Amino acid sequence: MRESSEVRRQRILAVVASQGTVKVSDLAGELDVSIVTIRRDVEELAQLGRLRRGHGVARSLTPVGQPVAEQAPNGAVALVVPERHTYLYETMNGARTALEEAGMRVVLHIAPQVEGAERPIVERALSEPVQGLLIAPRWRTHEEETADGWLADTGVPTVVMERRPGGRLRAMNSVCSDHWYGMHLAVQHLTDLGHRRIVLAARDDSPTARALRKAFTEISADLEDAITVRSSPDTGLVSVLRAHRATATILHGDVDALMLVQQLTDAGIAVPRRCSVVAYDDVVAALGSIPLTAVAPPKTEVGKMAAELLLRQLRSGTTTAERIELLPELKIRSSTERLTVS
Repeated sequence: MRESSEVRRQRILAVVASQGTVKVSDLAGELDVSIVTIRRDVEELAQLGRLRRGHGVARSLTPVGQPVAEQAPNGAVALVVPERHTYLYETMNGARTALEEAGMRVVLHIAPQVEGAERPIVERALSEPVQGLLIAPRWRTHEEETADGWLADTGVPTVVMERRPGGRLRAMNSVCSDHWYGMHLAVQHLTDLGHRRIVLAARDDSPTARALRKAFTEISADLEDAITVRSSPDTGLVSVLRAHRATATILHGDVDALMLVQQLTDAGIAVPRRCSVVAYDDVVAALGSIPLTAVAPPKTEVGKMAAELLLRQLRSGTTTAERIELLPELKIRSSTERLTVS
């Protein structure tokens, strides 16, 4: 039976670690798979910081024969993030950089998009010789968050990244963005430009989305016609904007905002002259044909601060929990302008 991609990638890492530099073609021959498959594996491993990718080769992060810090017992931290989550990958990279600079090994675990997937992954991660845990749970629903009360009893220092734990987890260490303030920045920017009819389009499948919806409701209470709708491919947001005579919209996240700009253009609605658009996340917002004004949570800094908090606890042995919130920034670009009355 053909081995899983996870097993194959572990074999790639083992070969690269033993040889230092290996040709992609040699890896393909040794693992009996196509060169295209190996190239994809090497690229993803490089993005995760597990090896270095060169022209037609894969290179070890550590010279062959040199003692590797990650092999030392009790010198590792488990890092758990959801798969296919670009936003949290930036947070992951911030944590990884801080930990590696401190001489710690990072043991990365990717949680698939399956309900309940994180618990067995964490249990497996903690069966290894690790000192602590950094985790960014997906928590698509309140029920999933409530069901993850087991995180309070991992048995090692644990920090939750880009989440504000509640209920049984409220006393856990956490570092997150202040999304209320981020929404405040977006609404304040639009109202300063004269907009009063603003639509927030946000999903309801993550703690960030739910925090943004709640914040927008509070912040926009005094506006003439501010509403919240759930964003999805079937929302028909252009029709919603027309029906509410909206002059501005805020979208979580960037991809939905970029797609809306295309849809507005196709419908003959000029951005930003007839509708200003603000994205929330700022992962790819600047790359659109019309660079998007965006709220940028401090994604990398959240990961870095989470790692530093964990390191402080490991060094001091303290059990006092800390909750840290970092402020987002507003990046003003070409998709917003002052409202003109025609």
